Amino acid sequence: MIYEQPGVDESVTQGDILDDCPLLLWEAESHPGAEAMAATIRTRVVVLTQSCDMAWGKATRVLVAVVHAARYLVERGVVTAKTVRDQIRTHRVYGWYFLPDGLAVEESIVDLRNLHTIPKVMLEQLARDGKRVCRIATPYREHLAQHFSTTYSRIGLPEPYPSQPA
Repeated sequence: MIYEQPGVDESVTQGDILDDCPLLLWEAESHPGAEAMAATIRTRVVVLTQSCDMAWGKATRVLVAVVHAARYLVERGVVTAKTVRDQIRTHRVYGWYFLPDGLAVEESIVDLRNLHTIPKVMLEQLARDGKRVCRIATPYREHLAQHFSTTYSRIGLPEPYPSQPA
């Protein structure tokens, strides 16, 4: 099973999916010299910070990524259903991680390019308030962590190598 339901009294840890998390966004106008405006939204997130860092008190701020319903992204034309089915579902797209439906999660995509740091105490309060949807179970949460690290640690070349016919 990819998801598990932690107890209400369990600490927030890597792989927890929480609803209604407040995030600060910066909305910049498209013309030069325009001042960016701050906005707050509440959305579903998944915790990416390593569990050991939170357990030993090394992390007072926690890295989270936004989780979108796959249907939502398809309906808005961000991605096609075929791309979700053929590429994202098989984890071939850097920056997007597929989550299948289960427990209270519908087919979703973790946007690893939409990251935020949140005070740990804020996430703990969301969990106490019943906003923790579930937890991604091992080894799936480690797979998510690996996909995250691959997204940010790969070497991007400026252009492909030139090829010569053999």
